[in-house]
Amino acid sequence: MEVTEIHRRYWQKTLRLTAVLLAIWFVVTYVMAFFARDLASINFFGWPLSFYIGAQGALIVYCLIIWYYAKRMNELDAEHGVAEEEE
Repeated sequence: MEVTEIHRRYWQKTLRLTAVLLAIWFVVTYVMAFFARDLASINFFGWPLSFYIGAQGALIVYCLIIWYYAKRMNELDAEHGVAEEEE
């Protein structure tokens, strides 16, 4: 199978999307944990912000990342003619 310009654009967009979402994941997972002591002085609904991010906020962000990735990949698949057929 010959790799065409359409395949290259599709792959570039996929890699860019993956890189951006992984960067967001990295910030939420590691950068926020690195600053946890500083964030503990900020209260959010009566809890330290670092606790809230670890217990609830990060999980919400992870679910949003998964939802956005699936949505955007379906759009990219349709745009480049590689979408799966619906039954």
